[in-house]
Amino acid sequence: MNGYPRLIAVGEQALLVEFGDSIDDQLNARVLALAAALNGTTGVSEIIPTYRSLTVVFDPLMLTCSELCGRVTLLMNQPPAMHSVRRRWRVPVCYGGDYGEDLSALAQGHGLSQEQVIDLHSTARYRVYMVGFMPGFAYLGGLPEMLHTPRRASPRAMTPASSINIGGQQTAISSVAGPSGWHLIGRTPWRTFDALRQRPFLFQAGDEVCFMPITAHEFSRLDDECRAADWYPEPEMA
Repeated sequence: MNGYPRLIAVGEQALLVEFGDSIDDQLNARVLALAAALNGTTGVSEIIPTYRSLTVVFDPLMLTCSELCGRVTLLMNQPPAMHSVRRRWRVPVCYGGDYGEDLSALAQGHGLSQEQVIDLHSTARYRVYMVGFMPGFAYLGGLPEMLHTPRRASPRAMTPASSINIGGQQTAISSVAGPSGWHLIGRTPWRTFDALRQRPFLFQAGDEVCFMPITAHEFSRLDDECRAADWYPEPEMA
């Protein structure tokens, strides 16, 4: 498949494994399967999955790059594991208005009403392809094609934490406040990242996400609940 998978040495302490060059559920599933298979390997200190590739950081005093390549090749050639249980999150979102200031313009750009955009966005089922850019920032695949939208011509200098955004063919759940060129369509009261929490990160690659529209009143109520030090929602198992 166009020369994939590719194993590329990154310096003396990392190996990049590329499975393809597109955003695809099956490619991402192969990435995550290899990450799980390598977990606990002696000499491997970190495993970093992305949409279509995996970076494996290793200690060359314990594991040579050649040995790691051999193990990776062996694992990739093994039959695929049986379907594993995935976590499913039902994320509450307050769309539009003060919570999603780009919703109106995005809807107009697609010839849709705001209600139609909300319905399309909230009835889709998404896959967490990767977590990165900022701590806990979740990139989601599965955005309906009718909502695919080029990123903003002028990036916003600061986007609130817990924002729900659309950029290109993806949607995303931001974790902390930061700059963004994505379109802000809503916010969730959930804290997807909290360094002081026992489990700081909410999402992980491979999780499934669904969105539930809520009112501003419900947002305020849930926002207060989510500020509790021991707050952590429990996912369903898909």
